[in-house]
Amino acid sequence: MIPEGIAYGGDYNPEQWPEEVWAEDVRLMREAGVNMVSVNIFAWALLEPREGEYDFARLDKILALLHENGIAADLATPTAAPPAWFFRKHPQALPVDRDGRRLSYGSRQTFCPSSSAYREAALRITRVLAERYADHPAVVMWHVHNEYGCHNAECYCDASAEAFRAWLRSRYGDLEALNHAWGTAFWSQWYYDWDEIIPPRATGAVPNPTHQLDWRRFCSDALLALCKAEREVLREAAPAVPATTNFMVMYNFDALDYWRWAPELDVVSNDHYLRSTDPESQIDIALSGDLVRSLAGGPWLLMEHSTGAVNWQPVNRAKNPGELRRNALGHVARGADGIAYFQWRAAKAGAEQWHSAMLPHAGTDSQIWRDVVALGADLKALAEVRGSTSPASVAVVWDWNARWALELPSQPSESVRYLDMVRAWYEPLWRSGVAVDFVHPSADLSRYRLVLAPALYLVDDAGAENLTGFASGGGTLVVGFHSGAVDTNCHVRLGGYPGAFREALGVSTDELFPLLPDESLGLSGGGTASLWSERVAPAGAETVTSYTSGPLTGVPAVTRYTYGEGVAWYLATHPDPETLAGLLDRIRREAGVEPVRETPDGVEAVLRRGEDADYLFLINHGERDAEVEVRAGATELLAGKPVGAGAVTVAPGDVLVVREP
Repeated sequence: MIPEGIAYGGDYNPEQWPEEVWAEDVRLMREAGVNMVSVNIFAWALLEPREGEYDFARLDKILALLHENGIAADLATPTAAPPAWFFRKHPQALPVDRDGRRLSYGSRQTFCPSSSAYREAALRITRVLAERYADHPAVVMWHVHNEYGCHNAECYCDASAEAFRAWLRSRYGDLEALNHAWGTAFWSQWYYDWDEIIPPRATGAVPNPTHQLDWRRFCSDALLALCKAEREVLREAAPAVPATTNFMVMYNFDALDYWRWAPELDVVSNDHYLRSTDPESQIDIALSGDLVRSLAGGPWLLMEHSTGAVNWQPVNRAKNPGELRRNALGHVARGADGIAYFQWRAAKAGAEQWHSAMLPHAGTDSQIWRDVVALGADLKALAEVRGSTSPASVAVVWDWNARWALELPSQPSESVRYLDMVRAWYEPLWRSGVAVDFVHPSADLSRYRLVLAPALYLVDDAGAENLTGFASGGGTLVVGFHSGAVDTNCHVRLGGYPGAFREALGVSTDELFPLLPDESLGLSGGGTASLWSERVAPAGAETVTSYTSGPLTGVPAVTRYTYGEGVAWYLATHPDPETLAGLLDRIRREAGVEPVRETPDGVEAVLRRGEDADYLFLINHGERDAEVEVRAGATELLAGKPVGAGAVTVAPGDVLVVREP
């Protein structure tokens, strides 16, 4: 089974090093408190040097060595990096980009997801691996593939076109339904034969939006089909061993609809890396952690992050003192029951030789190593936190379909970006210490007081009814501009904006006035609005804020409407951060939502709830000591001492975890 307590480790790639290094590796792992590592992720060429010929001697030794030293293995199928011999035999398995260029091998994920040759080879190596190690005592979890879609989310080859047509047949049944869904009467795009349909390859003008949206859906499903196929092979061989694959819920990846992926896994895990230009990356850690926990429906594993610099941004800087610890414990606070890094030992050769690791190029006489050992002790002290949950009374609606649709070409404003809008609304809640879940539009909302839909441009009828029903039943719903505008086929909902939410919001808009990059409008309650405006006509809603400048002077910018037993708010513009924070603070207070704990500015307070105790994580991102009230009888877990009654003091840059009875 997965190690007791908080799992700790990283990607272990001993095949990159001489065998005499391995003994030192496991000795240092034990020193650092490592109890689980991921192995075999990129070892296909070594396991199968020629088609159908296998060499497991190296992996046998590695797994035996780990087991002898009490270190569990998350054993990967090596299918993210097929060997060169495979592509020489099956060049048609190489992916083709949107412009029709067939890419070459020599990297990773250089395969077409719809290639039958790749699928057969991947399942073959997976089956041989699974049968050999199904009962190995070191193997506690299967690691399926690695970062699906990281480099090959879309392939435009003829095999992909054929698979796309099969997917469309399954979705629509006949061409009449497809033509209706895609609106192909526009620009003479009507299809009379399935073989006329191709992927949205490079063309002279803007491609059909529904064609593009269905393509994104298909590409996610094509990779999911590969993941499920490997998982089934693993389950046949070892039904008791759980399987995971590492998601990438982070700022620069949106290729896969993880709401569809998460139910297919026994354990949800995630890779998360920071953007070097983000001045408050702790907010990104929190948002990602809350979203992954919501996908998992509870605790999850952080499968990869970095001890210091990455190697793939324009400028790659090391982390600041204390940042490694704050980052890791920030993920634990948001539900992670495991912390792992890429990678254990920093590579001296290859594409990621300048990526940080747990054991850096400088060796053990380094700050990273000292921080890694200290973090291992912290995670050991937090063992009892494992399995605890994170209660929230606020939900933020997140939907990959809406994200894809919003960012298609020919929108009213290309400056409106999905993640930017979600983070803008999430940030004030984070600063206030309010616990947040993320939900799909169709989710059960009964346990929430407040639901926010910052950027739900696309929503199907069932999702819209679910959200408006939440409001009419007594909840508080807040909807952002340009939401509800189109249905699941990307067809505009006629009759005025905001489409699906007009009735529940008590407003109607007849015209949109997106703002230029340097343009802003005054607001009646103070502050300014940017990015977007629209001509809102109240249809029962009260005006909370109106414009005080520009052609829409006096027109509502923010409205509030009593809908059934609840309340529905509409933000028809994008207020400046301070104004938005004040507005969301008013709304959540009216909805009866309180923060986890009152804290000074810069102190993050996150709660995990166990069967017998609460675990309060306090992370001080500020520059001065901060006092936070705790319950009587509390214990500071990392220090291993009782707190007593009253308050605890969190030093600048420090993290405290308080067990409260």
